[in-house]
Amino acid sequence: MPASIRHLRMFLALGQTNSVTRAADINHVSQPAVTQAITKLSQESGHVLLQRSPQGLFLTDAGALLHYRADRALRILDNAMSDMDRAIRIQATWPQLAALIAVTETENFTLAAHQLGLAQPTVHRATTMLEGAAGTTFFQRTAHGLISTRAALQLAQAARLALAEIDQADADLAALDGREVGRIVVGALPLSRSGWLPRAILAFREIRPRLSLQVIDGRYDELLHGLRRGEIDMVLGALRFPTPIEDIEQERLFDDEVVVVARRDHALMNKADLVFADLASHPWVMPRRSTPLRRVLDTYFAAEAPTNVVETSSVIMMREILRQSDHLGGLSRMQAEVEMGVLGILPVRLPNAMRPIGITTRAGWEPTRAQRELRDVLRQTAAGLN
Repeated sequence: MPASIRHLRMFLALGQTNSVTRAADINHVSQPAVTQAITKLSQESGHVLLQRSPQGLFLTDAGALLHYRADRALRILDNAMSDMDRAIRIQATWPQLAALIAVTETENFTLAAHQLGLAQPTVHRATTMLEGAAGTTFFQRTAHGLISTRAALQLAQAARLALAEIDQADADLAALDGREVGRIVVGALPLSRSGWLPRAILAFREIRPRLSLQVIDGRYDELLHGLRRGEIDMVLGALRFPTPIEDIEQERLFDDEVVVVARRDHALMNKADLVFADLASHPWVMPRRSTPLRRVLDTYFAAEAPTNVVETSSVIMMREILRQSDHLGGLSRMQAEVEMGVLGILPVRLPNAMRPIGITTRAGWEPTRAQRELRDVLRQTAAGLN
């Protein structure tokens, strides 16, 4: 569990005032309490965080890194706590917030306890104490179980993002010593898996051979959910315009074209002057309706959609259906070129077939040095694709 929230508040005050006396006054504690808090933080971080001068105490490089991340973390928490009793800012602990996160996710104290590896009464007591400090209700009991209130959901989301900032601090501090701590988590939409991301990973491995990198495949809504919760650092693939929600940012890196594909010996492969009826009369394999690629196909078939359609988000499934049948499919040109040994691209151009591809992150996200390096590699690799 990360450093005590109270200790971080004392550290922030000390970094801002350069005075143990003033930091103690701000936090309504004794001067020895501030000194003990800073000593504990230094031990936990493995770094000297402050240095003394005739003008007072000043942050070291390590102290400045931790101060920056702790300030971001506590601002996120304080914003979520703004409509609650002020006592929660003083009394809340990370274990209590972890319990709140688990119960809002499972809506069951027993399941939350199992998730955390704790006894059920411990989890119940932690959330009850947090409710008492907040002066509000976090859970309502119904015939169907627990329902999280809006206050609980907002605070749980803030706690996830605050904890992500503290994890970033660990990575920043480790980088000062030349160590690799933590991991980068990338959400990969289908197109990014075909060539762009694998090339970028290999290039990044040359720079950071020991850093753990996790790639999560999934649908856009699933990956966006993980991104907004602080569980995913960046999502790669087709961008959405307009953005589906305000708390994300998108960076356009290149465009990719939607093409029509079929098995290489398909009857339409060598037919000249393909027309709408040629395509509409065949069975199709298409991605889910919510995807940008599917919207391109639906626009083309607006007048008369194919009646025999298989929907799948799996490129492997699509490839196998196409390989063994007369079905047609829609793929990005990048994905189609990867599959050229099995599939071919039909000589037909779809209207409005270009899709913007890039990186999606949380609004206001501040990456670590390693995350910035990966982002730079992704940009460079994308430029090579253009």
